[in-house]
Amino acid sequence: MLFSRMLIPTLKETPSEAEAVSHKLLLRAGMIRKLASGIYNYLPLGLKVLRKVERIVREEMDRAGALEVLLPAVQPSELWVESGRWDVYGKELLRFMDRHERQYCFGPTHEEIITDLVRKEVHSYRQLPLNLYQIQVKFRDEIRPRFGLIRGREFIMKDAYSFDVDEAGAEACYQRMYDAYNRIFARCGLNFKVVEADSGPIGGSFSHEFMVLADTGEDLLASCTACDYAANLEKAEVVLKAGQPGPAAGPAPEPVHTPKVRTVEEVAAFLQVTPADIVKTLIYETETGPVAILIRGDHEVNEVKVKNLLGVTDLVLAGLIRVQELTGAEVGFAGPVGLKLPIYADQAVAARAAMITGANRDNYHLKNVHPERDFKITETADLRSITAQDPCPRCGGALTLLRGIEVGHIFKLGLKYSKALRATYLDQDGKEQLIYMGCYGIGVSRIVAAAIEQGHDDHGIVFPLALAPFQVCLIPIAVNDPEVWECVERLHAELEAQGVEVLLDDRDERPGVKFKDCDLLGLPLRVVVGAKTLAQNAAEVRHRSASNNLMVPLKDLIPYLMGQIAQELHG
Repeated sequence: MLFSRMLIPTLKETPSEAEAVSHKLLLRAGMIRKLASGIYNYLPLGLKVLRKVERIVREEMDRAGALEVLLPAVQPSELWVESGRWDVYGKELLRFMDRHERQYCFGPTHEEIITDLVRKEVHSYRQLPLNLYQIQVKFRDEIRPRFGLIRGREFIMKDAYSFDVDEAGAEACYQRMYDAYNRIFARCGLNFKVVEADSGPIGGSFSHEFMVLADTGEDLLASCTACDYAANLEKAEVVLKAGQPGPAAGPAPEPVHTPKVRTVEEVAAFLQVTPADIVKTLIYETETGPVAILIRGDHEVNEVKVKNLLGVTDLVLAGLIRVQELTGAEVGFAGPVGLKLPIYADQAVAARAAMITGANRDNYHLKNVHPERDFKITETADLRSITAQDPCPRCGGALTLLRGIEVGHIFKLGLKYSKALRATYLDQDGKEQLIYMGCYGIGVSRIVAAAIEQGHDDHGIVFPLALAPFQVCLIPIAVNDPEVWECVERLHAELEAQGVEVLLDDRDERPGVKFKDCDLLGLPLRVVVGAKTLAQNAAEVRHRSASNNLMVPLKDLIPYLMGQIAQELHG
């Protein structure tokens, strides 16, 4: 392919709208262009990368026994009402009406649609197991789309759904998908980690996320240095360290005047204590009413754990006026003593012998508050986010916190959707049974961005060879030199004949411009031919991730490049 025949509108300057590294480089490399907030056009090179991801995904899904389908993007509300998710999914679900005033949504996921299809077409145990997948555009109306393809509103996703006669079959399919996902991300050339995860609005009993490790990742995950435990921050379990004493009675609560001292840091400094001695009382609004959450001052509440404990979908911190109504004090002075609300305490709070809390009175706190004597805890649970100082919940080893980007998520759905939508089959005895389901998603377009977040430098993108839009960039130093041009034309033809994806930069530009564009585009192998290299009957080869150039004789060039490509693609 000739550079001059491609649409590659590279940019020297980074657009002001871009924040994430991948967003900046995809725009600068001319691979995407913004149409609207969180919605992007894919230009030729961006689409080539996307198609490479899709091909790897398809090959591994087919290898695992899944069958490809294509489902409608526009979905009728009736199925979502039937499953119970129409009013649960939230404002991310884009709802609209057609000309007949029938309600629809633009699918963010397809559990309802695929389950409806299977309940109409599958009737006997002989038709199971079944695993159906698609690669399709999805839409989630994010309140703050950001980071380009990492968190856009419109995106491309692979979603698969499995159907089995029993839990054992569902477990086996889950493992096949787990293995297939590991192969997919390994073939994409990504450094990734599999972590336990919360199932969220998809539902189900258990799930795993596949996280591409990157310093710029928006997600945190906890990983044990001694065993294979890993979980995202929403799911990571906190266990109390062994030998931690239980609460013991002490002096009666003592009010302390703390004028205009609201935050944990301010209270700790004022009373000359540590943040661990203070307990925060957070007032939340839920669809079932307000609640109080108690968390130690040096810890952060994990709202996903709170939602799961309460069985709610809406969890919002109460506003200033509402806090005053419920506690009788301004924000910063709320406490559990005398509070007429359900009180849920993190396990580290319940283990305290005494604590400092708000006094439900402006400019006052209480010392010596005891969790059993001075107020009633409705329930104690693990309600906080894990830290690097916590032990591994599996083996007690040391934890490390890593940053990552979620690119895949697999779920054990069990009977959630088949029960709601009455997806059944007749067993060997002719009895009707519910179908066991699983759900398996991959952010196809997000993989493109994640690969760049993981692979880049000051000069541009560093693509894994499996995802690069071209494997080789062939650069003639002088396109008007007949000898140079004849050589690169011959090399171009021979490489293409061998199935190598090669971009010939035929532009009449300075070498520095071509080198910079080659680095910006992340093309793995750069081959330079000029009068000086021809004088040595050689070409100059440089790998994108290397710092040195190598002179390779022309007679050995094609085998050398083929060997480099085979080694990186197949190990």
